[in-house]
Amino acid sequence: MTSRPLRAVTVLAAAAALSVTASTASAASAHASRDTDRRTPRIVAAWAGAWNGPDPRALGALFTADGTYTDEAIAVTFRGREEISGWKARADSLIANVHVTVRATRVEGDRVTVRAVYSGHLKGAPKPFAVPMTTVLDLDAHHCRIESDQDHYSLATVLSQSGLPADWTPPAG
Repeated sequence: MTSRPLRAVTVLAAAAALSVTASTASAASAHASRDTDRRTPRIVAAWAGAWNGPDPRALGALFTADGTYTDEAIAVTFRGREEISGWKARADSLIANVHVTVRATRVEGDRVTVRAVYSGHLKGAPKPFAVPMTTVLDLDAHHCRIESDQDHYSLATVLSQSGLPADWTPPAG
């Protein structure tokens, strides 16, 4: 049988151990968050920021002069900064609140694979969408510009979540 003072000391020791464990876990979590931020290449942060921002030219400016942007879901490729900027402007005209949320990145040499969530609200659709997306960025030798971007996501899921038929096509423009 444990005496009351000994039991109190045991409870206090356990509470202190939990407190240390919690603060260690919190510190580890904060450290992991900082590590994730450091591991995310600046070009990826700039790419997501350009998609999330209002200026279509910001996206085009991230690419080499002859860079390409391919949206695999709709099978289109844009070449050069002007066309890529035009693609962003078109996306903004069709999708309210376009947003890319980076979840993870993997760097292998000059290639960065980005796992993200692509979301927005197709104008005229009854509901918004949020779908997983994988983007493969091939960078120039200095890793400061994008040579090639390939976006992979499910157009069928975008349309389904948006409440649109599978054969929906955007208005001309």
